[in-house]
Amino acid sequence: MPATATLLNQRYGAEHATPALDNPIIEHLLNHRSLRSYADRPLPPGTLETLVAAAQSAATSSNLQAWSVIEVRDPRRRARLAALANNQAHIVQAPLFLVWLADFSRAQRIADTQDIQLQAPAYFDSLLVGSIDAALAAQNAVIAAEALGLGTVYIGALRNDLQAVIDELQLPPLVYPVFGLCVGYAATQTAIKPRLPQAVTVHRDTYQVDPQQEPRLIRQYEALAAEFSQAQGQDTPPWREQVINRLKDESALHGRERIAATLNAQRLALR
Repeated sequence: MPATATLLNQRYGAEHATPALDNPIIEHLLNHRSLRSYADRPLPPGTLETLVAAAQSAATSSNLQAWSVIEVRDPRRRARLAALANNQAHIVQAPLFLVWLADFSRAQRIADTQDIQLQAPAYFDSLLVGSIDAALAAQNAVIAAEALGLGTVYIGALRNDLQAVIDELQLPPLVYPVFGLCVGYAATQTAIKPRLPQAVTVHRDTYQVDPQQEPRLIRQYEALAAEFSQAQGQDTPPWREQVINRLKDESALHGRERIAATLNAQRLALR
């Protein structure tokens, strides 16, 4: 079986593995998995610069390049950030920890040279622009890291106490941390996590849901996800329950319900 087909089977399960064009880059993308256990092994010189070059090669809205990244080196600062992010030990353990930022402060500094106060960063669309720019850049960095034999995991929990992270990193107005990223060599092997079948996520021309097919496909996916969790030694609830628990009320946001107020204080998303 071609490598692409094997990876598709792992991603969707054999029953829902869709055909895909066979290509080394496609194989590389399909092989992605999150890594939460890192070996005590230094990265090759030039790793950070390589990842940033890949990141800066991503698309950017209107060429604003409205993002920045912080390499957090200080072990004590990493420990404080880990405490703010549900005590995720890999933030301290990984040889490289990056915080990706939506950043309009650089644009304002450019405008300051002409005594211009930028108005657009206060609008919600600019928040989207900066966040999407940061996400596209970070994903390019992840792909580059995996091409170098490294593993990664995103840290969205940095947003649990956004103001504390802003204070810890001494971020100026018009900047906010979108997420963190751990990078390093794997201490243990991880498996490819299954995803929903494409029949659930892909629509044609308009948004259309088959009220009979969708529940059936989601049940099948849930069984596949449960099998994956058991194989990984994880005691996780059924996928549908995870979705509902994560979204049913603000208690599951773990502090992220305060994000809007914090962004407003950073002069972002005011309008």
